[in-house]
Order: sequence, then C-alpha cells, then structure tokens
Amino acid sequence: MCGELCWTFQTSFNGTALLDILVVTLIFFGGSLLLRGTQAVPLLRGTIFIMLIAVAIASVLPLVAFRWLLGNVITAAAVALPIIFQPELRRALERVGHAGSWFSGLNHDSDLRARVIDAICAASARLAERRQGALIVLERDTGLQEYIDTGVVLDAEVSPQLLLTIFWVKTELHDGAVIIRNGKIAAAACVLPLSSGRNLTDRKMGTRHRAGLGISEVSDAVCVIVSEETGQIAVTNGGRMIRRLDATRLKTILQAFYGETKAPPRVSWDALIERLRGLVSRRA
Repeated sequence: MCGELCWTFQTSFNGTALLDILVVTLIFFGGSLLLRGTQAVPLLRGTIFIMLIAVAIASVLPLVAFRWLLGNVITAAAVALPIIFQPELRRALERVGHAGSWFSGLNHDSDLRARVIDAICAASARLAERRQGALIVLERDTGLQEYIDTGVVLDAEVSPQLLLTIFWVKTELHDGAVIIRNGKIAAAACVLPLSSGRNLTDRKMGTRHRAGLGISEVSDAVCVIVSEETGQIAVTNGGRMIRRLDATRLKTILQAFYGETKAPPRVSWDALIERLRGLVSRRA
C-alpha cells in the first residue's frame, strides 16, 4: 500500500494530491491536539512504536506466518483501539461539540462567577475549621448531567450558608458531591466516578479525594475537596490535584480555572504553583 501511494504521487502529483496530503495532515494534527495532555498519549505512543517495529520486521524478513499474524492483529486492533481509548475519544468529541461556544460568547457573566468563587472559598474555610468534609464540582464545558441525575436536584443560588447547610453531617445531603452549573447549585448528594488510581500521589487518599480526581479525569470540571480527617482543602482539574490550600490560595486557583467569561487560555500547573509559592512568600 505504501509503494502504491508513493507511485501515485510520483506519477500524478498535482493540486489534488497536494490537497489530499494537506487534509490527511490536518486530521492527524487535529487528533494529536485533542489527545494532548490525556492519559491516552503514552499508551498510543507505545502502540505505534510496537506496530512500526512489527511492520519493519515483516518488510525486511520473509516471515510468512508472522505477516499473517500481523495482518490479523492490525484488523483486530482497528476494533479494539476505540474501546481502549473510549474515555479519551468521548472527551475529545465533547471538546469538538463545545467548539462553537468558544466563538459564540455565550459564557457566563464574570460577576456571577466571582460571586460563586467567593461563596465557595468562604464555605470551604468554615468547613475546614470544623473538620467537615465537602465535595464541590464546578461544571465547565463538559456536561455533567449524568452525575446530576444521581443526586437531589436543587437549582438554588450559591451561598456560603447553603453550602454549609448541605455539608452539615446531620443532613441527608452531606454524603455526596454538590455540582454547580451556570452559577447555581444544580444538585447535591451526587455520585461521582472514582479515580482509576494512576494519578493518586497518596495511596491512602479516601473516597472523597478519589471521587474528586475521578470527575476531573472524565471531564474538564474543577473540583474543590475539603478533607474530613485533616480539614485540608484541595483542588483537582485535569486529573491533577493541589493540596494543603487556604482560602486565599483556593481563590487564586478558582479564578485561574473558572473565573474567565471567555474561553480561558490553557493554564500551566507549574506556572500556577509558582504563583501560589510567590503568594505564600509574600504573606510570610
């Protein structure tokens, strides 16, 4: 097939062939952009590397049985790869589906987001003092309706008092997550997916932290976690976690990931950590 493709370009290389190459290049480039930063990249890189070695061996050596096996494996891989990369493919398609919102300007008002951030920071500080656990999820582009359906629908304005009431240990709604959509508490007592464990820095993390990491692995949501055991505040996004936060540093992180009205630039975790270190040093 490769020889036939080269022969075609050598004999009839024209504007159509150039357009053909450009389209294929754009497809591969777009696919790499969608998968960049996901857990699928190392697995995909290893798969391609093994396939290239196998094809090279089959091309150089006259191994008939090996070529037969390779042909059947490639056919099976065409069916298996979409199943293996199902979470990443789903997230990529959701990003494509939300691409129109990047240009439509239909994002939420920055003042509303600022009020939500202030309410979460105030409630988180009080919850941390009381050693009361909490799990607050901020929906962004990726829809979380399937997780909202697992909880109790509220559709209420976000306030520190309401969040403190929800996570009070003697209420029926404290065991689960609060999901905030469009500046309102969409539902409480929601069930979130647990992390697969690949991003856990501490294997002794409880279910609440695993759930916070899990929702950040399957969506672009920002999740605030208050530990019941230690009273520490943590934030997860993109499958990563920052721990041991106070209200001031929590506000800085939420403003970086959630406070923009337009599609925010990709925030580097390293740059954000440096900003937090600078904030700590100034306070010291």
